[in-house]
Formats: sequence, structure tokens, C-alpha cells
Amino acid sequence: MATLVETTQAPLPWWKEPTRDQWRAWVAAWLGWTLDSFDFTIFLLIMLPIAQEFNVPLTDVTFVFTITLWMRLVGAVSSGWLGDRLGRRLPLMISILGYSLCNFIAGFSPTFWFLFLFRALLGFFMGAEWPAGAALAMEQWPQRSRGLMSGVLQGSWGIGFLLSSAVYGLLFNTIGWRGCLWIGVLPALTVVYVRYFVKEPPVWVENRRIQRTQNREVRMPLFSIFKRGMISNTALACWWMAGGLVTYYSINGMFATHLQKDLGLSPALIATPIVFANAVVFLASMFWGGPATVLAGAGR
Repeated sequence: MATLVETTQAPLPWWKEPTRDQWRAWVAAWLGWTLDSFDFTIFLLIMLPIAQEFNVPLTDVTFVFTITLWMRLVGAVSSGWLGDRLGRRLPLMISILGYSLCNFIAGFSPTFWFLFLFRALLGFFMGAEWPAGAALAMEQWPQRSRGLMSGVLQGSWGIGFLLSSAVYGLLFNTIGWRGCLWIGVLPALTVVYVRYFVKEPPVWVENRRIQRTQNREVRMPLFSIFKRGMISNTALACWWMAGGLVTYYSINGMFATHLQKDLGLSPALIATPIVFANAVVFLASMFWGGPATVLAGAGR
């Protein structure tokens, strides 16, 4: 009588499923996005001191903030186009190096218009980071945990804002607004990590090979998403994202300035509610990404 021994293998935990290269790519995208947030949001905390030093109306400083956001759109489109042709790593490195140096140089501004120029350029590189980093990390991430990790990645904007608030609350009285911008050069060190430890996603490498051998490269992909059959989805996605940005910045854009100008609070008191709010942003992003992971696992 033969005895059949049935062996069952325990399911692999989701965090062990990604390879080392996939984790390295995700960490690179996480660093790029989180530090992108740091370099951008630190400006929201120092607009009033900038207006006072250059003796310009506060509305002029808020215009810098507005142009930075508009340049984000230009940078994102450019980075997406470049990423489809040259890979994900190069646009990511260019974007991180670009926004880090722009923030650092802006800290030396002799005039208001010099500051305006380099913060506008920062917006271009800031926008370039997300399409490069998100594609690098998520197009090769295992499907089972893609929802959760994309939520963590997106929500880490709140971690960057939390860090900038902490720097402002703890150091502003010592280093001033210029020092807050100079600290923004530190993300440039991430480029070394991306250069030496991160590889191009295999799916991009293979897709690029097929495009070249079969001469199927899309020259102007931006126009493709506005063609019949796609334009409704494109319009809906743009409307959704625009609505989210308007809501977010209508709350956060001038909040710190209100606490400074109208209530006269200290940097530590201004930073405190912003730190807690962004901790909630991060946790909420994890919460909404989690159900996608559960549903994907249930369908396996």
C-alpha cells in the first residue's frame, strides 16, 4: 500500500515576493518623491519672510508658488516622453538633481526675480520626478501588493511635507528662510544611489526592444490620448487630478502663511498641525492602497 504524502507550501509573504532589484527601484522612487515634496513644500512655510526681505507684496510671492505648479505640468509631460525613449533612470536622476540644485541656488537669491526664476525651474524638475519614479517602481512591482505600495509611494508626499515642517519648526529661527532652501540640496545625493544600485525595469527594456525591431515607436504619444475612444478617459483623469490639486492647495497652500501673518504663531506652533496633518495623509494613502492589494490577492 503506497502512502501518498501531500506537501503544502506556505504562501510567500507579499513583502518577500519582490526581487532585490524591484525593492531598490521602489526605494529610489520613494526617495525621489518624498524629497521632491520636501523641496517644494518648504516654500509654503517661508513665503511671508521672503515677502518681507524683498519688500514685495505677499501676492507676488504666491505667484511664484503658482508658476511652480504650472511648470510641474510641463516637466511631467517632458519626463514621460523622455522616459519612454531613454529609460526611467535617467529622467529620474535629472529631475532629482534639477530640483535639488534649483532649491539650493534659490537660497542665494540677491533679488526677488532671481528667486522667481529658480523656483519656476524647480517646478519643471519637480513635475518630472513623479512619472519617471512611479513608472520605474510600479511597472515592475508584483501585482499582489501593487495597490498597497503605490498608495505608500503616493502618500509619501505627506512624509516630505512633514519633514519640511519639522525643519522649519526646529531650525527656522537659526538658519532663516535661505537656510531652509539650502538644506534642499541634500536630495541630490539620491542620484548616486539610483546611478549605481537601480536597474531599468525589464518590462521597459523588452518593450523598447520590440518597438525598435518592429519599428512601432510612437513618436507623439501625447496626441494619442486625445483621439476618439481615449479622450473621455483622458478628460476624466485630468478633471479628477485637477480637482484633487485645487482642493489640496486651497487648504495647504496658504495655511502656514495665515498662521504667521494673521495669528503671529511661532515656527514650532505653525509646524505642529502641519506635521500631524501630513502623518494622516500618509496613513490614509496606505489605507486606500491596501484594499487593492487584498482584492488582487483574492483573485489569485
